Amino acid sequence: MTRYPKAGKGAQWTARELAAVPAAWKGDTLSDGGGLSGEVRVAADGRVSVRWKFAFRWDGKVQWYQCGTWPGVELAEVRRNRNAARELVAQGVHPTQAKEAERIERMQAVEAALAKAQAEQQERLTVHEMFSAWLADGVNRRDGNHELQRTYAKDIQPHLGALELRALTEAHIRAMLKPALAAGKVRKAQVLLLNVRQALGWAEKRKPWRALLLEGNPADLITEDSITPPDHKAERDRVLSPAELWELAQVLERSSATYAAMPAGNKLHAPRPVKPETQHALWIALGTICRIGELLQARWEHVDLQAGTWFIPEENVKGRRGKRQALMVYLSPFVQRHFEQLHALTGASPWCFPSRGEGGTPEHGPVCSNSISKQVADRQAMFSQRGQPLGKRRNDNTLVLAQGKNGKWTPHDLRRTGATMMQSLGIPLETIDRCQNHVLSGSKVRRHYLHHDYAEEKAKAWRMLGERLEIILAGGANIVPLPRRRA
Repeated sequence: MTRYPKAGKGAQWTARELAAVPAAWKGDTLSDGGGLSGEVRVAADGRVSVRWKFAFRWDGKVQWYQCGTWPGVELAEVRRNRNAARELVAQGVHPTQAKEAERIERMQAVEAALAKAQAEQQERLTVHEMFSAWLADGVNRRDGNHELQRTYAKDIQPHLGALELRALTEAHIRAMLKPALAAGKVRKAQVLLLNVRQALGWAEKRKPWRALLLEGNPADLITEDSITPPDHKAERDRVLSPAELWELAQVLERSSATYAAMPAGNKLHAPRPVKPETQHALWIALGTICRIGELLQARWEHVDLQAGTWFIPEENVKGRRGKRQALMVYLSPFVQRHFEQLHALTGASPWCFPSRGEGGTPEHGPVCSNSISKQVADRQAMFSQRGQPLGKRRNDNTLVLAQGKNGKWTPHDLRRTGATMMQSLGIPLETIDRCQNHVLSGSKVRRHYLHHDYAEEKAKAWRMLGERLEIILAGGANIVPLPRRRA
């Protein structure tokens, strides 16, 4: 049914009249004149509304243009919408299509604004955001990027992280390297530069980062030579003399005996000696010329004390992916004795060198690969460039050898020392390389076809080294090198 206002047909409805429309008129049509009519609607809660539409002819047919629903849209606004639609029809423009075109135009304007904001945001992407993406998707190191993440958080992010990537320059990177260089940590500075260069090299090839590096990788402008002091040695060549090895054994034995002999009440505040596990690790590393990190990851399931062997699986070996190779170490009596004594200490754990939690409880994993290096360095404080001692760490010179005349020594120097001893004993260089598990260079064809495992040669070399160490550690500080002889 079509209903009209009180003023009659052709008159317009007032807001008061609309407010008085009863729910019983649901579905009826209210005529407002000028082609505008409204359908009465009733909601579930009984509220009445009127949906207004404008009738017009288009291509010989009656069509409708929605003008709004009262009371959400006031009557004056409904009539303005009707008037605008009527003007469009008079101009030959379909009002509904015009409304859709306007909606599309507004949507496009919003999309353009969002795209512009996104582009501006991408232009402001920071070095930290780039590094985070690289650490997540661009690099996959053996430790799950743990050390890389630690290094980034400690040494790179505080200097470069907040910078916009497009603003990063060579000067920023050099400033980031200065603290390490000022502390004399040249190798650390070189590693930091390498990490930044690798991350930026990855970003140069990928969106959205490459657009921010149009002028290239700023780290490529810095060479290692330009940040390395002229007197810096790229490689350590420290070899411990027989006298120093004897001195080391005496220091370790004497400090352990002195501590053990102290009354129980006095031990709490007394300097503790190097842990027995660490002492065994040092002698095993020397007697097998293995890498200290490989030793600290050893599991007892790979040590056969009856057969006198220690198997180093490929995943524990240092090197690039695809270049690593497992190694079977044949234990000399010298090394086997230390493994047996170590087993008495840690044999209950799967790990030869298990980590310790709060209160000394065993943890599910080996000790940190740097733990022994730190223990040795902390006891050579005279060579440290720290401003002040680190908390809960030793700070003495108990492991300084030969009064420091030959400089600081590290666990890795033991590997070099043992290899040098093998050389002095006349052991062929190729056998020494195989004992050190070096990937041998040379003809690819030879590496492909020649697969002799050198087990006997390596076992003899390790045995000869062990015998030499036994003599040195029993012979006193005045021992001289043995005459060179053939293996």
